[in-house]
Amino acid sequence: MKTLNSIYIYSAIILTFFVLGNTIAFGQESRRDNPSPYALELMRERQEKDMDFKTSDNSPIDAASRNKFNGLYYFDADTSWIISAKLTLFENPDTIAMKTTTDRLPLYLVFGTVEFRIKDTLYRLTVYRNIDLMKKPGYEDYLFIPFRDYTSGEQSYGGGRYLDVYLTQTGRLTLDFNKAYNPWCVYSRRYSCPLTPDENYLNVYVTAGEKNYDY
Repeated sequence: MKTLNSIYIYSAIILTFFVLGNTIAFGQESRRDNPSPYALELMRERQEKDMDFKTSDNSPIDAASRNKFNGLYYFDADTSWIISAKLTLFENPDTIAMKTTTDRLPLYLVFGTVEFRIKDTLYRLTVYRNIDLMKKPGYEDYLFIPFRDYTSGEQSYGGGRYLDVYLTQTGRLTLDFNKAYNPWCVYSRRYSCPLTPDENYLNVYVTAGEKNYDY
């Protein structure tokens, strides 16, 4: 009887693990088949950008190349790359002439820093404000964060990607790396784009946002 009971118990355990494994697999497949509202909204934004790049007169894609343009390349949406960061403002911010892909040297205010964690490691990025852009309506709270990371020069553009963020009253900023984007000089030499300063290099693979453009 003890042997028979042992067989029943063993069979029940195997059945439980089989059902549990299929339930987990089904759950994972369901998440892929049913993207979150955030992922759907991000997909919509990316599709709109693709359409704008293909059809708009202001597209950075050269006119001769638009007929073969089939869209930009992105990492998958991942909400773990939406990160809350502590903003520290500089009391007497310096103004610098930021290097670009050409000999143009636009003026930027070195506004402050943001500190945040990625997998328990603390990182810091310098935050900038474009002097000319600060004077335009609608850009009063606009902040500019260029960055490079381990994907730069491989999966993403070697010169770095950009994050657009806006000043808040809370002392914190939301860094959504899913919305990191390439400068327009990636698509055409007609543009002059700021290069990421050395201090804004992240020693981590930022597998979110826009990938390098494949002509």
